[in-house]
Amino acid sequence: MKKNLRNILAVALGLITTVSFAQDWGVDSRTRIDMSGDNDKMSTEQRATVGATWGGSDWGIHTSTEINYVLGPNSAASLRVYEAYASANVFGFANMTAGRQALDYGSGALMSSNQWAGAAGQRTTWDGFTFAIDNDMLDLTIGYASQMTDAPDTSASGGTNMHINASKAEGDWSVNLLYMTKEGQVDGEALDGLSAYGLDLGYNMMGGQLGINASMNQDYDENQMTSYGATYNVNDNLSISLSQTSYVYDEGTEDANGENATSFNMAGTNMAGDWFHTGNMGYLGAGDEDMTIGVSYNMGGITLGANMHTISNSENEDYERSVTDISLGYDLGDNASIGLRYATDTNDDAANDGAGAWDNKYTWVTLTVNP
Repeated sequence: MKKNLRNILAVALGLITTVSFAQDWGVDSRTRIDMSGDNDKMSTEQRATVGATWGGSDWGIHTSTEINYVLGPNSAASLRVYEAYASANVFGFANMTAGRQALDYGSGALMSSNQWAGAAGQRTTWDGFTFAIDNDMLDLTIGYASQMTDAPDTSASGGTNMHINASKAEGDWSVNLLYMTKEGQVDGEALDGLSAYGLDLGYNMMGGQLGINASMNQDYDENQMTSYGATYNVNDNLSISLSQTSYVYDEGTEDANGENATSFNMAGTNMAGDWFHTGNMGYLGAGDEDMTIGVSYNMGGITLGANMHTISNSENEDYERSVTDISLGYDLGDNASIGLRYATDTNDDAANDGAGAWDNKYTWVTLTVNP
């Protein structure tokens, strides 16, 4: 433990020296207290990210390092490079970025950087290149990544990934299209022709008081997930939302290993994992349908939110699962905020004589500081 602390202090000293010469810098420190069970677990995780940026009118360099650890006498700390990339303007119409990057597109169901993860699971980054073209007609990004970092892709480990993301927003409507390809090997067998895509649509009506959105996604194994929803702004402070997310059940499809595909899933995203790794339910099972009712209220520096999920299954009429997610946020100032979150997750699998039933409770207290 002393050796780990010594190494961390040495790196921190180097970062402080480096940051002092940077044009822009930032620190993101997050403390999360997990009070699961009867709210008496009290497991505390800490994550601190220090980043610095240098640049001119047509170039830039960004690096950031993060430290993760669980408070305790025998807990080791982990130190790693989070992002490290260089950007440059190409011929005055596109920006090229090369290096390790955190990428987020559309709804995040296909590619997102998992900002919630801490010591239990690292945030996802990509090593590769991106070319971004921003003009009045279309925002277009073309990327090539050799491998996901800290989030192995079990469907094609060691593979390569190319992606194209096109987005457009004008007036009351918006659209985002993401297309991804994958090549690699599984058990020594080459994988060719794997692709995934996602389409997100949004439209505002009634002077922006009512927003409608839709998301349609297909993963590398041809599993599909669709989501439709609407948000109604009662006033400047209160909004109500309703959505339904469906995981298509198709027993005829096969995954990259030749086995029956069970459900939509993409490695390393904000939804790839459980409550502890993602801060949400994660991906659901094949045939699951999630009906969600949400309420959000903003009182200046205080934000209240509640989401109630009712989950059923199109192939099993006896399947029942309910989730309640309540959050409270408070801004301590321009640079700090504190959050309290409580979630219950209950499954009563009557079709399985209760063998698959659970009743879990989670509580998190999060402190975020950005100087």
